Amino acid sequence: MPTQLEFARQGTLTSEMKIVAETEGLPEQFILEHVARGEIVIPCNPNRKNQSVTGIGTGLRTKVNASIGTSSDICDIGLEIEKAQAAQEEGADTLMELSADGDMDEIRRAVLKNTDLAVGNVPLYQAFKETINEYCNPAKLDPEYLFDLIEKQLEDGLSFMAIHCGINQYTIERLRNQGFRYGGLASKGGTFMVAWMDINKKENPLYEQFDRVANLMKKYDAVLSLGNGIRAGAIHDSHDRAQMAEMIINCELAEVGRELGCQMMVEGPGHVPLDEIEGNIMLEKRMSGNAPYYVLGPIPCDTGAGYDHITAAIGAASSARYGADLICYITPSEHLALPNTDDVREGVRATRLAARIGDISKYPERRENERFAAMARRDMRWGDLDKYLLFPQIAKKTKENRAPEIKETCTMCGDFCAMKKGMEIFEKDIKDKRGCKSTLL
Repeated sequence: MPTQLEFARQGTLTSEMKIVAETEGLPEQFILEHVARGEIVIPCNPNRKNQSVTGIGTGLRTKVNASIGTSSDICDIGLEIEKAQAAQEEGADTLMELSADGDMDEIRRAVLKNTDLAVGNVPLYQAFKETINEYCNPAKLDPEYLFDLIEKQLEDGLSFMAIHCGINQYTIERLRNQGFRYGGLASKGGTFMVAWMDINKKENPLYEQFDRVANLMKKYDAVLSLGNGIRAGAIHDSHDRAQMAEMIINCELAEVGRELGCQMMVEGPGHVPLDEIEGNIMLEKRMSGNAPYYVLGPIPCDTGAGYDHITAAIGAASSARYGADLICYITPSEHLALPNTDDVREGVRATRLAARIGDISKYPERRENERFAAMARRDMRWGDLDKYLLFPQIAKKTKENRAPEIKETCTMCGDFCAMKKGMEIFEKDIKDKRGCKSTLL
């Protein structure tokens, strides 16, 4: 069966493309053309029937990914289901199931069953963990087992995978020649693959047999997200030679994958100072032929632990502004602990807000919602205001818990309310010169 990319190249508008067009409020032809170019991807493994459809890429709302998963210290399948459902309730667009311990097949299948979101993963986690369980040595990983595992996970219904194809002997040589890094290596899967290559003195099989990887993904019409295994874990490592070597390789592989008919994304950093974010996104877009860009944060400073959901939201707003297409959230526990359910909720909220800030800068025509919210606040129409807010329930609860004496106002200003006084002065004069009258008139 053709992939979304192949259907689009044939001029066939799929039901998934129609859903994306309707959801985004864009012409169907726009979606068709950009899917055909590989500038929009639609993660939608047909093996899974209960998943929502979302588009990622050029001209679309910046999407938010939430990541969950077990660790060797905290492994509770019920908790992972709870976190997956919390991410969906808070408005995440996609989910990554990144368990690194426990029965990973059972956990993955339970998450897929209990959420409607398109789900992705990093197959190297399970591959190395099960190799350690069997041999007590990750260097014993059998490439054939890895490819079999990727297909088993795809059969379960995963719609995208972060696969570390861009790590090769050349990128490792760059690390050695530059004297390693200030922040070390930040990617679990990437680091274990580097170790495997170093010990076995072999090339990365995911790079060496890239056509095989792409054809496996194509078989299930899953999006191949080229993992950023050499991403910077500190802003002083941002855009060093090793990171750039992997980025160039990933951008080349994105082109190769598209030629094979596979839907492709490129993954990005990582820790990046704010002034370098625009350049990073420009490079990825230019070198990859405008492939959708999936970024982690990025995190623009290294000293925000405990509030890194805010640190990353600042980077995410800038990333969305300059063209990133999918943002992986960061939670308050980043760098400190495995996220709990409350962390997941806060991470999704902060990243959704950041994406919205970026989008209204990237797409000025989408600012109308902000104008309507401002007018509702001006007119003190609190019920109408809720319709325009990203987090209406939280806003309503906050206001009700601290109810003012004067119903129209709030306890921030009370009877010293600027909005109330302004309306008393200008009520007779209020007319929106751009064609939208106040509801008070």
